[in-house]
Amino acid sequence: MSFIEKIKENPRLKALLLYLLIPKNQARPRRWVKWFINPFIHHKGKRTIIRRRTRMDILPFNKFHIGNDSTVEDFSTINNGVGDVYIGDRTRIGLGCTLIGPVKIGNDVRLAQNVVLSGLNHQYDDVSLPISEQGVTTNQIVVEDEVWIGANCVLLPGVTVKKHAVVAAGSIVRRNVPAYSVVAGNPSKVMKLYNRETNMWEWKI
Repeated sequence: MSFIEKIKENPRLKALLLYLLIPKNQARPRRWVKWFINPFIHHKGKRTIIRRRTRMDILPFNKFHIGNDSTVEDFSTINNGVGDVYIGDRTRIGLGCTLIGPVKIGNDVRLAQNVVLSGLNHQYDDVSLPISEQGVTTNQIVVEDEVWIGANCVLLPGVTVKKHAVVAAGSIVRRNVPAYSVVAGNPSKVMKLYNRETNMWEWKI
């Protein structure tokens, strides 16, 4: 059994470690974690820019990786508290976006403003307990290479957006998005598909 597994199976030890890493009732790490641990265990690629006003709720017990030549714009939040966050090369995370792991974003991806990708769901089945005390479930969101996600979109846990797809502004995505497609709406539906025989984008509605 690994050291991490031993901690996870010991409630008192786990509670102590969390107290040392995170202030009570908070999601962001303590400053000493940001300064002295995260820079040595998480990966930030060459020529990548994470703007000063980005909120980085990055903890050492899950992974954070951002590739080369990528940008995270101001007022965004990245949180790996319940799952790994991976961002590829040449990817731009727009103003005010929220990424809550587990999330995997590929290369050459564009997220416009105020996009939310959350691989987390709160449990609520037991009506005798507050939802805040019932724990969470996670299901990884995957955004493949060359995807463009428009402003104010929400991707729900477990969704995969395939290569070179477009998610129109304001869409709520709860099902997988095919490659080389355009989806829109709440819930999102396929509006266009690229036809390789005609080399044209064709309407599907």
